[in-house]
Amino acid sequence: MRVVIARFPFDLIKTEVQDAMKGIKPEPITGESVLIGSRHYPVKQVGEVITRQDRRDFSAGEVTRALTRLGFTCRSAPPATRTPLEEASAMLQAPATTPEWDPES
Repeated sequence: MRVVIARFPFDLIKTEVQDAMKGIKPEPITGESVLIGSRHYPVKQVGEVITRQDRRDFSAGEVTRALTRLGFTCRSAPPATRTPLEEASAMLQAPATTPEWDPES
């Protein structure tokens, strides 16, 4: 199937993508991901492997559309969660509003 990624056409077959990703360890997922075999890969990692281009040259959306057309299951970015440090910082912050000063009290 012909897909366009970073303004370049690619003729891709689902089995070719699966073969290209065999033996490649998935990077940590911080954005959109795709299920290939039994592993979830970041779509940018897959895009870099199948196009041999720098991942800054294409968007995650382009690769997601191409992989979806090929029949892969893609997931959107996971919801943002706070780290324990961010959670503690939020609890220690001063109130958003400060009481007004009344000179007569």
